[in-house]
Amino acid sequence: MPTPLTPQRLLQAYALGVFPMAEDADSPELMWFDPPRRGILPLDAFHIPRRLSRTLRRAPYDIRVDTAFEQVMRLCAAPAEGRERTWINDEILALYTALHRMGHAHSVEAWSGDALVGGLYGVSLGAAFFGESMFSRATDASKLALVHLVARLRAGGFTLLDTQFVTEHLSQFGAVEIPRAEYKRRLAAAIGQRGVWEVDQAAVWRVLAAEGAPPVSP
Repeated sequence: MPTPLTPQRLLQAYALGVFPMAEDADSPELMWFDPPRRGILPLDAFHIPRRLSRTLRRAPYDIRVDTAFEQVMRLCAAPAEGRERTWINDEILALYTALHRMGHAHSVEAWSGDALVGGLYGVSLGAAFFGESMFSRATDASKLALVHLVARLRAGGFTLLDTQFVTEHLSQFGAVEIPRAEYKRRLAAAIGQRGVWEVDQAAVWRVLAAEGAPPVSP
């Protein structure tokens, strides 16, 4: 009988550079991935496209952290334009919400009034953050959540942002692929350090201001 996957075992897998996905929402089994080339977003070379920078200065959404983690996951799993299937099944949902309660999984959310219109979630371990999925139901909502994520990671001393794969969407921000051996070298260094997720929002805005994108109001 297979050993049940627990949140603790899931963290051990991340520390080894391995992550799970389900074939689809109805699949009862998880598959493990350790790709030969890994996507990362270098935190010191993150690029904000010019048009998005102008949007960031307008601050069209209220960016919040960890106020609706499970809702973000469910919206990431929901069918959307260009994505009819999801790899987030019930076991994934339960495991990552457990990691959230343990302080190892986080969400960055874009709100328009009382509506959650975009966001992302991922796992933190040491000074590494593993981006899992994002969704958007309003223009640039998930992109602005990503910009705020990167600023928060930089303010908190994180050194590695793992994107798993590189997509066209992520490449505009500077995402690159590196060989598995190089990724695992960077991973080992990152999880041996301490990243601070709970940084003051003012520190996040200072990072954004250094990138030429000061807020409309702090």
